[in-house]
Amino acid sequence: MKLKLIIGLVTVSLAATVLAVNEPAIIPQPQKMEVKEGAFRLLPETRIHADKLAKNAAEFLAARLRKATGNSFRVDDKTGGASGIVLTTSGADVSLGAEGYTLSVTKDCVLIRAATSAGLFYGVQTLLQLLPPEIYSPKAVKNIEWQIPCVNITDGPQFQWRGLMLDVSRHFFTKDEVKQVLDAMALHKLNTFHWHLVDDNGWRIEIKKYPKLTSVGAWRDGVGFGQATNSTTAYGRDGRYGGFYTQKDIREVVAYAQKLHITIVPEIEMPGHSLAALAAYPEYGSGPGPFIIPLKAGINPGILSPAKEGTFEFLENVLTEVFALFPSKYIHIGGDEVPKGPWKKDEACQALMKREGLKTEEELQSWFIRRIEKIVNAHHKTILGWSEILEGGLAQNAAVMDWIGGGREAASQGHDVVMTPTANCYFDYYQSRNRSTEPYSIGGFLPLQRVYALEPIPAGLAPDKQKHILGAQGNIWTEYIPNLKHVEYMAFPRLSALAEVTWSPKAARNYDSFLRRLKTNEQRLDKLGVSYRPSALGDGVAEFKIGGWKPEQIKAEPAVIEWDVTTKATKAGKVSVNFNQTVGAQGINVAWAALLEDGKEISRDTHAGFSGSADVRPRRPDYTLNVPVPKPGAQYTLRAQVVGSGGTDSQGDVCWLSVPPAKK
Repeated sequence: MKLKLIIGLVTVSLAATVLAVNEPAIIPQPQKMEVKEGAFRLLPETRIHADKLAKNAAEFLAARLRKATGNSFRVDDKTGGASGIVLTTSGADVSLGAEGYTLSVTKDCVLIRAATSAGLFYGVQTLLQLLPPEIYSPKAVKNIEWQIPCVNITDGPQFQWRGLMLDVSRHFFTKDEVKQVLDAMALHKLNTFHWHLVDDNGWRIEIKKYPKLTSVGAWRDGVGFGQATNSTTAYGRDGRYGGFYTQKDIREVVAYAQKLHITIVPEIEMPGHSLAALAAYPEYGSGPGPFIIPLKAGINPGILSPAKEGTFEFLENVLTEVFALFPSKYIHIGGDEVPKGPWKKDEACQALMKREGLKTEEELQSWFIRRIEKIVNAHHKTILGWSEILEGGLAQNAAVMDWIGGGREAASQGHDVVMTPTANCYFDYYQSRNRSTEPYSIGGFLPLQRVYALEPIPAGLAPDKQKHILGAQGNIWTEYIPNLKHVEYMAFPRLSALAEVTWSPKAARNYDSFLRRLKTNEQRLDKLGVSYRPSALGDGVAEFKIGGWKPEQIKAEPAVIEWDVTTKATKAGKVSVNFNQTVGAQGINVAWAALLEDGKEISRDTHAGFSGSADVRPRRPDYTLNVPVPKPGAQYTLRAQVVGSGGTDSQGDVCWLSVPPAKK
């Protein structure tokens, strides 16, 4: 395992019959590409010519070429009639949009045209991918023929939001590690980094008006989540775990991202997922207290109080400092998984509901979000929140990040939406059915092909409302991902697939072609030092899946489901049976699993298991059964008792894995 812990119709001139060995390995696939005979040779004397708006892209290109080739590659502003490599806005096709470009390569000249600096930058990314993968080497490489195939490319993105979310609250990542993530994003023309800066488990951004947010809220008494102290670089000798970014750090990372044409969208969670803030400033909370930063998820229901005017003063002061650091139009305010229990028991909250004519706590949450929206809008920003901000009524100008549904509804109402459904975009899920070969994950199963199959436009959305689907992003929640190498392993190549989904038009996408191009892309990631998961490892579906369950089989009361495993129970030994949810906002609880021989139970494992979109470490849906020496002609059956957890929409797969004998 390569885990370095262990570590009209858009045409593509490469027609279906030409998705072959010589196909340029560009990810994401361009809109239109024509491959011609011949190649441009990159020589030591090759010059880069750039006009004023192209200067930054040209310098980026020159820096990469110098590093890998050892040659100088001077940059000048003589673009008219020049040979070599030319980057210019002159004659650009403005119909390609703010991020579109054209790239023409002949034997004598490389010409990139774009109307904007972003388009020029993306043209450079494509040009680099036309070179051998060694162009991404950190040191000069000898004996390489630096050739660029002759092509004509016309390109631009399908969606404006092409993103990745990184949770730095559960586990902290330094500013330099974040920059490495941004570098890998830029390679794939991704343009939005959603920075999940605060949550129950840690507050990661300096707020000068409230210093205890970091002196108290940025630290917890241990690594937590069952992780070893040596699994992360953020564990201190004093036994505390955590860290935070100073405002100087934030400005540095934002500026770095801007050079890569990546917008950083900060997330400041509210009114739930706020225990780190309340540990520092408990006076703004609702709940029994004391408010303690947890070492695992979901143990304290304390939340921000909407009944205290000081809460909104506190949040406005915090957000005002955040606004000054991030030029992004959007500010993500979370709004998800808010435990309403503290509000129900809070007399002040109940009195507020009565005064405002609010009938439910969901409406109280909507009231809270609307007040925050007024603060945000006053600073000429737009709030963005998770699916749950739809509950109780959506704020007037809010945008929605759809992880459990509601995207079509919001877009139909004229609200902008970013799609990030759990079934396609949660990169903290397992990548293989064979969990024994994978690092421990939060649960679920998300193979590469399912990421590639994402269609960001929800089915049934009216054509005139589809413009409100901004795009999509992958999410990396880090409960069980304590270091950068692990982040990279979970992100790639799934993020490569999502990059193609969000950039390339549907007509230009082909999964078999993507897999072929991915082999070369993995070589690029090798040179960049990215600890990706090799696509050659596969997802284990064909080898291990014995069946599954569908929503119609899941009940609100415990029910028994059976699967025929006669073709699997062919040798004596132990097996692990795994229940892996693939679709659904809720999940299933599993009470036990048993093996039957000709209808008679011969082995059983009883423990509480859960499969779904949640923390499963205390309740792993894995069951160990003893398989006897098979009897000729006998029928073997797997039986399990399951019940819906919070609903009955769960769908998933059941896998049968042999357990290797213990070493003596």
